[in-house]
Amino acid sequence: MRLHRAVVAAIGAFALLTAFPASASAANGTLHYVNVNGDDFSTNNPVNGECYLLVAGAAHVDNGTDTTATVFGDHGCEEILGPPLPPSTARDFGATVPHSVMFH
Repeated sequence: MRLHRAVVAAIGAFALLTAFPASASAANGTLHYVNVNGDDFSTNNPVNGECYLLVAGAAHVDNGTDTTATVFGDHGCEEILGPPLPPSTARDFGATVPHSVMFH
C-alpha cells in the first residue's frame, strides 16, 4: 500500500511540474525608438523570441536592454534589416526603416 501511495504521489508531482510551461525569459531594460513621424515609443523588458511591431517604422532604435535585438524590414520579423543591435547600442535608419524587432 505504501509503495502504491508513493507511486501515485510521484506521478502527481510529475504531472504538476509538466503542466506549467517554463516562464519565458525577457531582456532586462528598455527598447526605445522614434518612428518616422517623430513619435517616441518604449517597451520595457521585452520577451525574447516575441516579435514586436515598430509603429509606422523606426527612424532611430536604442537597444537599452541586456540582450541582442534584431530589426526587420517587415511587420512579421522575417526580413532581417542589417546586423543585430548588441545590448546598449543605438542606430539611425535612412530610407529603409525597420517595422519589427525581436530579442534573442
